[in-house]
Amino acid sequence: MARRLLHLRPRLQALAPRLVPSRPYMSDMRRSVFLDRLLRSLRSEISSCSPEPAPPLPPSAAPFAVDDRPGEQWVRLRRAFGEQGEEEEVRVDASMVDGAVAPTRSGVVAEDGGPQDRMHISVHVEVTKPARPDFALKFECSAWPEEMDVERVFPVRLSGPAPEQQYMGRQFRELDEEMQTAVRDYLEQRGVNDELAAYLHTYMENKEQTELVGWLKNIECYLKK
Repeated sequence: MARRLLHLRPRLQALAPRLVPSRPYMSDMRRSVFLDRLLRSLRSEISSCSPEPAPPLPPSAAPFAVDDRPGEQWVRLRRAFGEQGEEEEVRVDASMVDGAVAPTRSGVVAEDGGPQDRMHISVHVEVTKPARPDFALKFECSAWPEEMDVERVFPVRLSGPAPEQQYMGRQFRELDEEMQTAVRDYLEQRGVNDELAAYLHTYMENKEQTELVGWLKNIECYLKK
């Protein structure tokens, strides 16, 4: 029996590579299993996302043109304000929801009965006019679901060298009440108000859904190639 096994050993060794999977082959199988699992997970996430709704229209009182940028976290709104020939350009750059704070005592109640966090959107407003093409008036704002808050207002140079560390003025809340009211009225006339804040939250909720689906599909497309 022993002699027979010795005689068969060369043949068994020749067959060994065919009978026992090699390490690279096993590694490729594992990668394939993991990749299939990831792809199934991605497809499940995509199918579970609700259909992308049509983006809402801007407030009728302020006819902004919306410049959405797929794949980015910002959206730009533009409109003209004033008489023809002296029309100002109002540009609004708004982020997707970039923060949240705990509600006040009168905060909105969530579906489970607990207090609902207030979602925050960063908003940068820039107003330019033909009489001063080299300067703009800039406003840093916070859009909450029910109101637009002004954080700071300052002029910016559009041409020529800009200061490395520009003086930004005081925080808006540190200005006297009369000036705060005047600034709010100035923005209100140009359509930057509580109604626009509510619109931006609705728009960004839609954009978040759209960007999520696109992000998932881009990962799926990369993995399939």
